[in-house]
Amino acid sequence: MGASTFHQTTTTSLTMDFINQHIQEIYFVLFCVFIGIEVIANVPAILHTPLMSGANAISGVILVGAIIVMLRVPGDDYLNLTFGGIAVFLGTLNISGGFFVTGRMLKMFSQKK
Repeated sequence: MGASTFHQTTTTSLTMDFINQHIQEIYFVLFCVFIGIEVIANVPAILHTPLMSGANAISGVILVGAIIVMLRVPGDDYLNLTFGGIAVFLGTLNISGGFFVTGRMLKMFSQKK
């Protein structure tokens, strides 16, 4: 057996082991994706703005939690600090973008004076 075949067999074995050990979590994530798609697809247009505002508020709480968790990461753990920094940046981008879109949508429904 060559080195390439051994590496491929080991990688396949590790992948199957991971899937077998985490099969319930994988099913849960897939279930949540399908439920989320169904819920979002069936929301009337009039409810999108309030739901977006609520989702932004929840994202804000999650972002504060992520910052608190990042403060507990050791200073020499550059990999986790990098991933945490990217997560905080993307979370902040998500929240700010959501608030800008919500503001624009609310202006569309406001009374013109």
